[in-house]
Amino acid sequence: MMITNDIEKVMNQWLDTDCLHKDEIVVIGCSTSEVAGHPIGTSGSTRIAKNIYEQLAKLQKQTGVHLAFQCCEHLNRSLVVERQTAVRYGLEEVAVVPVPEAGGSMASYAYKQMENPVVVENISAHAGIDIGETMIGMHLKAVAVPLKLEQRTIGHARIRAARTRPKLIGGHRAFYGENPSR
Repeated sequence: MMITNDIEKVMNQWLDTDCLHKDEIVVIGCSTSEVAGHPIGTSGSTRIAKNIYEQLAKLQKQTGVHLAFQCCEHLNRSLVVERQTAVRYGLEEVAVVPVPEAGGSMASYAYKQMENPVVVENISAHAGIDIGETMIGMHLKAVAVPLKLEQRTIGHARIRAARTRPKLIGGHRAFYGENPSR
């Protein structure tokens, strides 16, 4: 299946960047409609969500990151996370359960798969992937750095991945250490 191959390539290339670290938050925005070749929000697919979720669960197991699945615009792009993630990072829970028609197929599928899911209003993630132009930028830490992955699509959806780095402050006299981009 083409979509599964695309997802595997993206996940492997993302792992190769060495920017996913244990206990950091990774935000995922995904339009399963776009993956299927349809306009965002028009043809959600639980089957596509399942394929993507399974690969992301493997990625999580390999790296120890916390996954945050962005809901659609109808839920103000809130995020599905495990309760332990919300507690650890002091995230405020909101009262909603995502469904495919309000939240999106990906977020609602993730909600059903998680052990103890909650929805939070916002987050400051360390890295993220946007599958189908879902606008994850609002949930990344202040200095996002694009990752140029060789695989640029999953199905028909364009993808963009990013990591973040600390702000460099202090001007020309400041010293940033050996690796300022980490």
